[in-house]
Amino acid sequence: MTEGNFVDYVKIHLRSGKGGQGSAHLRREKYVAKGGPDGGDGGRGGHVIVRGNKDLWTLLGFKFKRHFQAGHGEHGGRQRSTGADGEDVVLEVPLGTVVKDTDSGEQLFEITEDGQEEIVAEGGKGGRGNWHFKSSTNQTPRYAQPGLPGEEKNLLLELKVLADVGLVGFPNAGKSTLLAALTSAKPKIADYEFTTLKPNLGIVKYRDFKSFVIADIPGIIEGASEGKGLGHYFLRHIERNALLLFLVPADSQDIASDYQVLLGELRKYNPELLDKRRLLAVSKSDLLDAELTRELDAELQNSLPGVPYLFISSVSGQGLTQLKDQLWKLLNE
Repeated sequence: MTEGNFVDYVKIHLRSGKGGQGSAHLRREKYVAKGGPDGGDGGRGGHVIVRGNKDLWTLLGFKFKRHFQAGHGEHGGRQRSTGADGEDVVLEVPLGTVVKDTDSGEQLFEITEDGQEEIVAEGGKGGRGNWHFKSSTNQTPRYAQPGLPGEEKNLLLELKVLADVGLVGFPNAGKSTLLAALTSAKPKIADYEFTTLKPNLGIVKYRDFKSFVIADIPGIIEGASEGKGLGHYFLRHIERNALLLFLVPADSQDIASDYQVLLGELRKYNPELLDKRRLLAVSKSDLLDAELTRELDAELQNSLPGVPYLFISSVSGQGLTQLKDQLWKLLNE
């Protein structure tokens, strides 16, 4: 999937159908001159429904069509015939989609399961036919109820990527290169910051036909939790990952300090993110010789006690097998 086709944020406008009108028909047959009221009820207007689909990965389907109208209910008929219900409109979205009302700002629900359905706009009820209103004092009512109008809403669909592992790091830390080395994904790779502007997903093939999904999240900068550098658009994708893999390059001036800055941005955005399992990978370790590696190893043990870490290189393949082993172990603990 190309970066331009990954759509994770859309605004849509929708209307449910209005209910059909009840019938005010009076029964008239050859030998029944005054058969009384027999008008049927109007049909229900069509709903607008949001349904989860595990085979979708993006909101691309809403990029070019953003207005949706459900069908109107049909009018009631004679002999108490109820009008047909209006046709429902079903909007299929990927798992991890959050639906919000743009007018009120309220979060309505989240789609997290395949086949999960939520009605976002109910169709109007059909009007009742005149036979409902007959009585001993009003035996031939010549009126019926009109159908109720449908609902009109403006919604925001926001996708939070569902992946087992989320890559967290500063711009140009080597996240896309690592994703390409571990999976068959083909992310855009270049030697400048913010090469990645949309999350990229890849499937890591593990032993015995096992696999897990890894997501390359666009780079985080200091102040991202306040919205700098499109921070909120990036950080929301990390909420869905089971495990966070922090990537800090070996040529960083202070690896421990960079790790703490990244951790601080997650804490400010959503403190619950710190409850997730974490692993630190020191990328571009092919730049280090044996002596520098030992020095960095000792330094990290002192400055980041209790934080598991590995030295890896996506270019040379150093440490990638151990990285996959460690990720699989953490995911299944």
